[in-house]
Amino acid sequence: MEAASLPAGLELVAGGGAGLSPEKRAVLGSSLLLLQRDYRFERVWFWGCIQGVRGAYYIAEGLGPDRAAPRSRLYSLNCVEWSLLPPATKEMVAQAEQLKGRFQGDPSFEYENPEINAEDAEGLIEDSKELLIKEEARLVATIEQIDRAVGIIPRGAFVKTPLGSVHENRNFEGLSLTEAKKLSSYFHFTEPVNLKNKTLLEKADLDPSTDFLDSLEHDVPQGSWTVQLEKGGTVVVLRSLLWLGLTFYHVPMTKQYGYVYFGTGEKNLDLPFML
Repeated sequence: MEAASLPAGLELVAGGGAGLSPEKRAVLGSSLLLLQRDYRFERVWFWGCIQGVRGAYYIAEGLGPDRAAPRSRLYSLNCVEWSLLPPATKEMVAQAEQLKGRFQGDPSFEYENPEINAEDAEGLIEDSKELLIKEEARLVATIEQIDRAVGIIPRGAFVKTPLGSVHENRNFEGLSLTEAKKLSSYFHFTEPVNLKNKTLLEKADLDPSTDFLDSLEHDVPQGSWTVQLEKGGTVVVLRSLLWLGLTFYHVPMTKQYGYVYFGTGEKNLDLPFML
């Protein structure tokens, strides 16, 4: 969610019951601008909040000229002081997928490595594996998982140049109401997977400058998204049932769109049995 339009964006996603207090909104409004200046980001997005047992992590993302390039992620415990998170690695994501339970809200909290049992602990030094996993590493991996799975944008909001970089489409004026209600009008804002498996005949109807990402219509399991009209039918809201707490909004025929996450950072593993 764009930091500059944070108050309006939070109002549009408030139908799900999650949000920020007026005090937090006011503090974020100023601290995100300072964050953009200090780190020299071209844009800053407020990603959301992961609620822990003893505290909450407020997450922001900094973007450079190429919007598809890896984003810088930062967290704060009070919406004022921000700390830069390290890049997510495959090992971090694999370990985070095995950790269960709520976040504690303490970045220095340590979890036992689920890949290591008591018998293997003696050979830990020889194998150069870590016995404990810090919550900060789990936080990095969880944000990466959520962004990959449910971080989305409307079709046409970004364009891919012949050189491969991705930029905001200045000609994008929003989706029509009819198109905005279709899952095929929204793309995952991450490296495409299904697009590479399409045949040449299927790719013939695609515009390579705008259709360079995977659409939501083929997401597994089917039915993992809900599409609703709110604010008297003037706002289209998508909510993920796989990562409960992820809400995307778009005001048709305008450039207003964005997503935000308010949740516990736990994946809904029961979804296939609920559909």
